[in-house]
Amino acid sequence: MMGETFSQLGSQEDENKSILPPDPAIGNKAARYASNGSSKCFSSCAPCERAAGASFVTCPTCQGSGEIPQELEKQLVALIPYGDQRLKPRHTKLSVFLAVLICLVTSCLIVFFLFPRSIAVQPGGLNSSTVAFDQTDVHLNITNTLNISNSNYYPITVTQLTIEVLHLSLVVGQVSNSLLLRIGPLSSEQIFYAVANRIWDENTYKICTWLKIKVHHVLLHIQGTLTCTYLSHSEQLVFQSYEYVDCRGNTSAPHLLVPHPP
Repeated sequence: MMGETFSQLGSQEDENKSILPPDPAIGNKAARYASNGSSKCFSSCAPCERAAGASFVTCPTCQGSGEIPQELEKQLVALIPYGDQRLKPRHTKLSVFLAVLICLVTSCLIVFFLFPRSIAVQPGGLNSSTVAFDQTDVHLNITNTLNISNSNYYPITVTQLTIEVLHLSLVVGQVSNSLLLRIGPLSSEQIFYAVANRIWDENTYKICTWLKIKVHHVLLHIQGTLTCTYLSHSEQLVFQSYEYVDCRGNTSAPHLLVPHPP
């Protein structure tokens, strides 16, 4: 029993002991504050009157005065109880879920709208042709159409068109045009290109000039490369077509513009 009494007294002395080094000035200030009367009791951090049957411990920081010296204001740390509501974040799971959901939806939309889609290049056929003859050659000038469809959700720009015309596996005409044609999202455009061809094959010359022959058609193999740019990226589209052209007289067959996709 005596050992327990001494231990209890020792624990109470440890609790009452200040955590700050003893300062006579602070002690005198605390004593003056404690003796100011009941008006001072309402502004202190602990009540001056103790309830019956309740045990109190003197604050080790302010030594029971309810105030701390102003010079120690920046040296002391205020502790918040563990059960304080400020330490319990509200709607944390909901906020994190919404943030992740917004990021996923934004990423999916960006991928959907910026994902490269196909650019369709479709030869539209012969628009017109003119024929001229000299002693051994056939000069055949043709004008063709080319339909371009943009399936992307962003505009593209056509920068160059290169055409090569072959007859009987021989190159009879070439052309390379620099363009600056802008095609909007989900839209189509039609362009015209002209190629001057010179055919020096003897049999073809006879077919085009002999009046006894009823049909004066020559087969031309047209190969082309279309260069497009979009989103700082350049792409080359290859196309080809075969055209039967009347090499006896001039022809003209205008083509309507391709309808825009809805």
